[in-house]
Amino acid sequence: MEKMDLIKRNVQEIVTEEELTKLLETKEHPSAYTGYEPSGKIHMGHVLTVNKLLDLQKAGFEITVLLADVHAYLNQKGTMEEVRKTADYNKECFLALGLDPEKTNFVYGSDFQLSPEYMLNVLKLTQATSLNRAKRSMDEVGRKMEDPKVSQMVYPIMQAVDIALLGVDVAVGGIDQRKIHMLAREGLPGLGFKAPLCIHTPILLGLDGTKMSSSNENYISVDDDEAALKKKFKKAFCPAEDIENNPVLELFKYHISPRYDEMVFERPEKFGGDLVCKSYAELEKVFADGSLHPMDLKNGAAKYLNEILEPVRAVLG
Repeated sequence: MEKMDLIKRNVQEIVTEEELTKLLETKEHPSAYTGYEPSGKIHMGHVLTVNKLLDLQKAGFEITVLLADVHAYLNQKGTMEEVRKTADYNKECFLALGLDPEKTNFVYGSDFQLSPEYMLNVLKLTQATSLNRAKRSMDEVGRKMEDPKVSQMVYPIMQAVDIALLGVDVAVGGIDQRKIHMLAREGLPGLGFKAPLCIHTPILLGLDGTKMSSSNENYISVDDDEAALKKKFKKAFCPAEDIENNPVLELFKYHISPRYDEMVFERPEKFGGDLVCKSYAELEKVFADGSLHPMDLKNGAAKYLNEILEPVRAVLG
């Protein structure tokens, strides 16, 4: 694939494409980062941004992964010791998913977020940011936002300063990070830093048709075994001939079709025999016209995801 096609693949938004074109013209190896709040379960929603980091790595970008242990602590995800241990587990998951250990810079938030320079910049940005703006930027990512803690108002300010002090050109995240990234773009120049370019991926649907989340129990984890995958897909929401908001089709679009040249759906002869799709567009067409039954789509998803996750499970033991 061409460099720009790789960068734009399965992306919901680039802020801005004009800035991206200019960056690629002026820098041979631009830098990009994603920050991950350590999570006990890395699910396919997280893997969506990992896929984008893999695309960027192939396109010549230098990649930084921020294991945001301090952010997780501020967002009520556990003690500092607990979230640091979870961060180490997450690092193993990301490497097992294909990030190049020689070319990926893993940084723990606690390694630099407690320095005087960092804290001074956080305080400066709090002075330039209204309480309403900080709260609004956290609406889609914060826990218990009906009664937020002061720490959760500092969270988006810190994320903006992360981008500045890591010195990256591009911030990558789910579209739920958009408000925080816009705060960074508007606020950082006032502190003497450049405004980051932003690449946003879609939010993956959970198997019940709502947002995929470990707290909703509607996710596929990278350590799910074959039996668990089959069980989860059996119950998955997958209305026949419906290609809008179909979580099983989304897994093919974002995770399976980018890794396979063709997708084979194994069926008994009495149901038409095996069906082969050579692209996601072709898969969408045969599902929409009823040629492919939801159960066959689910069985195919379980088969391919099991193959994708097998090396991850092997590394994690």
